[in-house]
Amino acid sequence: MTETLERLSDQYKASVPSDLRDARGFDWYLETLYDDPKVARNAHQRLADMFDFYGSTTDDDGVVEYELASEDPLGEGANTFFGREVHESIHEFVNKVKSGSRGLGPEKRIILLLGPVGSGKSDVDRQIRRYYEDYTAQEEGRLYTFRWTNLCSVIDDQDPNDDTVTSPMHQDPLVLLPQEQRKEVIAELNERLDAPYTLRNEQSLDPESEFYMDELLAHYDDDLKSVLTNHVEVVRLVASENRRDCIETFEPKDKKNQDETELTGDVNYSKLAVYGESDPRAFDFAGAFCNANRGIFSGEELLKLQREFLYDFLHATQEQTIKPKNNPRIDIDQVIVGRTNMPEYRDKRADEKMEAFNDRTKRVDFPYVLEYEEEANIYEKLLQNADVPDIHVEPHTLTMAGLFGVLTRIRDPDNDTVDLLEKAKAYNGELDETEDVDAEKLREEAEETGEREGMAGVSPRFVGDEIAAAIMQSMDRDREFLSPLTVFNRLEDHVGQHGSIAEEDVEEYRRHLELVREEYRERAIEDVRHALAYDLDEIQRQGEKYMDHVMAYIDDDTVADTLTGREQEPDETFLRAIEEQLGVPEDRKDDFRQEVSNWVSRRAREGEPFDPQDNDRLRRALERKLWEDKKHNINFSALVSNAEFDEDEGNDWVTALVERGYSEEGAREVLEFAGAEVAKAELES
Repeated sequence: MTETLERLSDQYKASVPSDLRDARGFDWYLETLYDDPKVARNAHQRLADMFDFYGSTTDDDGVVEYELASEDPLGEGANTFFGREVHESIHEFVNKVKSGSRGLGPEKRIILLLGPVGSGKSDVDRQIRRYYEDYTAQEEGRLYTFRWTNLCSVIDDQDPNDDTVTSPMHQDPLVLLPQEQRKEVIAELNERLDAPYTLRNEQSLDPESEFYMDELLAHYDDDLKSVLTNHVEVVRLVASENRRDCIETFEPKDKKNQDETELTGDVNYSKLAVYGESDPRAFDFAGAFCNANRGIFSGEELLKLQREFLYDFLHATQEQTIKPKNNPRIDIDQVIVGRTNMPEYRDKRADEKMEAFNDRTKRVDFPYVLEYEEEANIYEKLLQNADVPDIHVEPHTLTMAGLFGVLTRIRDPDNDTVDLLEKAKAYNGELDETEDVDAEKLREEAEETGEREGMAGVSPRFVGDEIAAAIMQSMDRDREFLSPLTVFNRLEDHVGQHGSIAEEDVEEYRRHLELVREEYRERAIEDVRHALAYDLDEIQRQGEKYMDHVMAYIDDDTVADTLTGREQEPDETFLRAIEEQLGVPEDRKDDFRQEVSNWVSRRAREGEPFDPQDNDRLRRALERKLWEDKKHNINFSALVSNAEFDEDEGNDWVTALVERGYSEEGAREVLEFAGAEVAKAELES
């Protein structure tokens, strides 16, 4: 145990900044700034740099995905975020922070994260605070504050317990310099600065520090150097939500008990008898704005605050000051983030008396995810982060649950080109322009109708809870697998009982669930067909043959016959036999062939070999073509009548399904569920 304790102690010591306990002189701090001017960044600038520090990538649509959200390097991927929508929202949030870092205006606004319950806004906010803590502990994100020392040697009535006083607002040591001298230093720092922003600091000392400065300057006959040398120590500052250093989370309390001192601070009653009521040393800088200085103020359900309580945010944003009772204004430097949902937002927006507050907010929408495979990743993450029983999650279980969630969040298309299910597939990237479906156009049409898609519907929490319940239900029934059918039953039984689902939406959501059931039926049938006739080598051969004939068709060339070696024209009958499996019409065949050709060429440039398994549409076409070629040799009667069921043949089918990700029990269930339908359809044809 001693070795374990030593190891844990060494790990902790290595995680702590090496200079955390060091006290330095003000002259050291100036030298540090001239070596690395970024140390003097304000809160918006430091937060903006934080996002880039952990890495980012830009997708084809120009959306930047920041790795602190997409990869979660600190949590080894445990807290990743999925879906185009959430990364668009994070990108928009970061852009507002970066605009604020350049002094373009957002630094004087509340960044209001708006979205339905369970859309991820609180999780993203929490993730940002978590990474800000870590960033300020890194060399690249370091910041410093100061403390007053040896005060009792100069100030006669100073309480001995207050001989050393840390800056109550964690202010940058630069504020110790008078404005004119500070401007000169900052101008020199900006000449050395390599950043897209310029350093600014026009803050005044907080009232308590200003009191000490005045007393000390009077003692030293206005010799600033003596004050800074004899009574100021510069110390490292690391943000900590638990210690309320540079990060503050504020939650509304009972409306009857709301008090603005929670935001701006109050009298320190333990010091009243020592200093007197009007003395700045008797003020307690424990308000939320005070604690968040030089970091992040995070307001939970911010718009639930009373109107009068929100007035404090007017000066905190526009003037970047707070005004405690019976005290002068205090400068603040922080990124103010609020979170709320649609009902409170609409209420405050309609209140004419809140015009000034509304004008000081920058809205960032956090809609639900609209790509159902990304939604399924959310559920997968929930399972990975939990102590899930030893149970096998069958193919399509999470994706079909995700499809149900997405269908409740998107609007019916306004045209006859696609239906609701096809629209969901388009958003998921399954359909494209070659099928007369343009996902981006569908998104634009939806936005033109008013409120953004994804701002209503069932939440991932509801679906995730029902998946969890379905797991336990399966365990109670001694089923070692979780199938889509079990999840569907849970959703249908409980969609009308969830508190966040309006009664008038229940029947519509049940209709959406029926669409999902039908989609799953089609996929189960496809899996069964795959089990009955699938041949990987044959698909590879047919895929290579298809591409040879496609390239010859595009280049107006001939292709060598695989048996005779003689040159021949592209086999149009063969090409159309595959393309028709996807419903590609005659007049769109050129588009489809060019699309597949471009895909192959792109892979060739990247050094990747041709593999039809990597192109979903081509794979499906080849599999369906193979089915048409081989189905005549399948004993369909065995799938309909147990009396004719050959155990060896059945085991082969089960094995094929297991290779596709099913458990043995799940494979037998899907054979029972979809196999009979496959057989009946073929026997009747």
